[in-house]
Amino acid sequence: MHRVRFLQHLSQPEIILRWLVRWFSFALPTTKSGRRQAAQASRHSVRTYDICEVCPGPHLNMIIGANGTGKSSIVCAICLGLAGKPAFMGRADKVGFFVKRGCSKGMVEIELFRSSGNLVITREIDVAKNQSFWFINKKSTTQKVVEEQVAALNIQVGNLCQFLPQDKVGEFAKLSKIELLEATEKSIGPPEMHRYHCELKNFREKEKQLETSCKEKTEYLEKMVQRNERYKQDVERFYERKRHLDLIEMLEAKRPWVEYENVRQEYEEVKLARDRVKDEVRKLKDGQIPITRRIEEIEMQRHNLEAQIKAKATDIKETSQKCKQKQDVIERKDKHIEELQQALTVKQNAELDRQRRISNTRKMIEDLQNELRTTENCVNLQPQIDDITNDLRRVQDEKESCESEIIDKLKERETLEKEKKSVNDQIVQFDNLMNQKEDKLRQRYRDTYDAVLWLRNNKDKFKQRVYEPIMLMINMKDNKNAKYVENHIPPNDLRAFVFESQEDMEVFLKEVRDNKKLRVNAVIAPRSSYADRAPSRSLNELKQYGFFSYLRELFDAPAPVMSYLCSQYHIHEVPVGTERTRERIERVIQETRLKQMYTAEEKYVVKTSFYSNKVISSNTSLKVAQFLTVTVDLEQRRHLEEHLKEINRKLQAVESGLIALREKNKHLEHKDNELRQRKKELLERKNKKRQLEQKISSKLGSLKVMEQDTCNLEEEERKANTKIKEINVQKAKLVTELTNLIKICTSLHIQKVDLILQNTTVTSEKNKLESDYMAASSQLRVKEQHFIELDENRQRLLQKCKELMRRARQVCNLGAEQTVPQEYQTQVPNIPNGHNSSPPMAFQDLPNTLDEIDALLTEERSRASCFTGLNPTVVEEYTKREEEIEQLTEELKIKKVELDKYRESISQVKERWLNPLKELVEKINEKFSNFFSSMQCAGEVDLHIENEEDYDKYGIRIRVKFRSSTQLHELTPHHQSGGERSVSTMLYLMALQELNRCPFRVVDEINQGMDPINERRVFEMVVNTACKENTSQYFFITPKLLQNLPYSEKMTVLFVYNGPHMLEPNRWNLKAFQRRRRRITFTQPSQ
Repeated sequence: MHRVRFLQHLSQPEIILRWLVRWFSFALPTTKSGRRQAAQASRHSVRTYDICEVCPGPHLNMIIGANGTGKSSIVCAICLGLAGKPAFMGRADKVGFFVKRGCSKGMVEIELFRSSGNLVITREIDVAKNQSFWFINKKSTTQKVVEEQVAALNIQVGNLCQFLPQDKVGEFAKLSKIELLEATEKSIGPPEMHRYHCELKNFREKEKQLETSCKEKTEYLEKMVQRNERYKQDVERFYERKRHLDLIEMLEAKRPWVEYENVRQEYEEVKLARDRVKDEVRKLKDGQIPITRRIEEIEMQRHNLEAQIKAKATDIKETSQKCKQKQDVIERKDKHIEELQQALTVKQNAELDRQRRISNTRKMIEDLQNELRTTENCVNLQPQIDDITNDLRRVQDEKESCESEIIDKLKERETLEKEKKSVNDQIVQFDNLMNQKEDKLRQRYRDTYDAVLWLRNNKDKFKQRVYEPIMLMINMKDNKNAKYVENHIPPNDLRAFVFESQEDMEVFLKEVRDNKKLRVNAVIAPRSSYADRAPSRSLNELKQYGFFSYLRELFDAPAPVMSYLCSQYHIHEVPVGTERTRERIERVIQETRLKQMYTAEEKYVVKTSFYSNKVISSNTSLKVAQFLTVTVDLEQRRHLEEHLKEINRKLQAVESGLIALREKNKHLEHKDNELRQRKKELLERKNKKRQLEQKISSKLGSLKVMEQDTCNLEEEERKANTKIKEINVQKAKLVTELTNLIKICTSLHIQKVDLILQNTTVTSEKNKLESDYMAASSQLRVKEQHFIELDENRQRLLQKCKELMRRARQVCNLGAEQTVPQEYQTQVPNIPNGHNSSPPMAFQDLPNTLDEIDALLTEERSRASCFTGLNPTVVEEYTKREEEIEQLTEELKIKKVELDKYRESISQVKERWLNPLKELVEKINEKFSNFFSSMQCAGEVDLHIENEEDYDKYGIRIRVKFRSSTQLHELTPHHQSGGERSVSTMLYLMALQELNRCPFRVVDEINQGMDPINERRVFEMVVNTACKENTSQYFFITPKLLQNLPYSEKMTVLFVYNGPHMLEPNRWNLKAFQRRRRRITFTQPSQ
């Protein structure tokens, strides 16, 4: 980092600058004068500053140093720091050339003291981009703002009267008188003096333009008048012909109006017929009104009858409902009687059934006893039963074992499925992390993300594998180390696709870049792999410096991607260290000779100077990682996928085992059922006799119960008959009530039929009226259709009238909404389009029929054709020239008034500018002459005027003579010698010193061509003038000094030294050197 800092403090009443230059890193750049000077400048650049601080005084500052030490670099820094143009110093046209070779950046800092607060201007220069970054009081700003701040202090680094660099000393004498006047005005004149001068030049230029314009317009006007006089007779003949043409035009204009009037009369006739039909339609509609009212009355009467019919129907329904209820009660009574009779019948049938069952039971007991007597003793079946029991126990044991194995298999399958789910969840987590990386890619580089999606869907288009962007392929082993990789690999390569084939890359770029217009990057992996190349130095050798890994070992990536990174960015040669590495970085740089390395938070780049073989290092802070912070352990994911395949294989084996065990269990179940059936049959044979005895005993018990269960049928029959008599009495009463309800229902039906007959009569009358109404409506529709046809005809004629009216208006050049002017109207007929309009007044003298109009048109056209040889262009030009003559006359008057105003403004501004300028030149001449007289020479300064009105040719003329035998000669680059020009330039600047209103003046090596006598005299004058009170601060740069020169206490002498054995500026302590000198002086006498 390099800076220049300038400090300005205020003295009364003028501004005085005190400069403080700190951390200054400017080199003397090559000039434009040739290779020899360029080589010399490069040698100078070896001796320029890394850090420099200059502390000037408020008056005269004399900067002394040998050639090449960097004196002019301070002048360059002042110019560049105050927003001066690099080309002004005559050394280079780009600001980056002023930074010391080998340095990437430079900085100039200037602090200016003001009563309102110090102004600190900082300019940072980037060599690679040749750009400058500006700051005011440590806040970022623009060059324009800096230029405004500098101009407010009247600092003009581009004015040779104020700022004279070494390479511009000779150019001062080359300044023309006009340029010298402008520089003097800007340097010492009042702020408004140069502005007045510029205004005068502009006013004079415009005055010349106006004078020329007035003269040209006057001559042109005279020519136009003469030309119009020659064509006047032809124009009169042209207008005679035009009168005939106007009549033809009038006839052609009246013809459409006559056509329009004919169509309008036809329209009026159709309109009257339409109105008659309209009245007939109205009368027919009025005749239909009474029929409509009678139909409505009948409809109302019909609605009343239908309401009464509906009420009767409701009453009939309610009465019928009551009848139905009585019938339902009677039916229930009949059903009750039937139920009593059925209950009696059931009891009778039950008694008969009991007798029959008793008989059957006795017969069954007899049969069982006979069977028991005939049944022989069964053979001994127990051995067979025992054998079957043993077989059955063996089958059950096998079945239990099989079921146990099935349970174990099911448990094993459940365990494997849980393990499979866990592995799948872990794989999903890895995929989610990969999706996070893709989301970051999509948010930052959308085109690259779209290209990735396209690639995944089109992999079949490529012969070899194509790798997605490097940032997706890289997987950090520890995301804490992502910052090293992201700071080492540029973003453009991080988002680049990696190809193994040039042909595949061309196919990809053609499809993605050319067709889809996506901005993507692509690279090709080296043919020979760099991925496994060993570093030039073992990591064990570097661990003593705090290095723990090379960049390549911090992440995983496919072999082609890793090979490309090793080839392009040497990641296998760049070590990564810790904070311990940064603490001993100087030792690391000297001993390891590494070109690139990383510490905990910084990146170091080490280079060797091409000229001095010195080691140059630069360090930058690491940026925070953005893309590679998401870590996906691909090796672990691969193990999980293999584990998942193993689990699936085990699940298939378990399923196969379960199927076999279930088949075996099914077979055992079938065998178990067969054995149980056989055992059951043997047991039944063995227990048959005992069963017969049990059946006989059971039947005897049932017979005894049936014999005891007897029923009295006569008593039951008597009770049933009594209940039936009571129900029949209730039934007779219900039949009487039902008969009365039926009579009421019959009466209601008769009333309903009478109402229906009345409704039929009313409906018939309504239908007759509706028929009459329909006949009248048919007649009305015929009339309405006739009306519509007439109305359509009227509309057609109306449109035709409008079209003819539009054509007539078009012929008369009238707008759609514009009425015919009053002076052309004779009558105001009613036009069907709603506008009051009429043919022009001139139409009343013209024929009123189409045949007469056509005959008159033929006659007028024959007369108009007799006027031949007339050119309408002549008339147009004649008329145009008449208008142009009038316009030119008016413009000429305006130009003359404007010219008078400019002359008045010139007179006023000239008085405000010329008088102060003459006084200023007199003062400069007085001081300039005095300085030359003190040197026994002569010189004068005067205001040179060639033409009093040419303000752009005013200038300051310097005339000098250095020998008494010669005359005064104007100062030019050719007449005087180099030393004489330097003396003249210096004395002119000294003459401006006391008059100058600028804060400071810089003069670089102006005494180079002076002889010792003139140099001494000039130096004395500089000291005397620049050290006075209330004068500008003065910088006088020189590589040499004469002996025994006079000095002032107000002077500040700054010595500039440079070389490879110079003490570093931050170790320079003048007070310590003085104390050491005093101690040496005190100790010498004692020795």
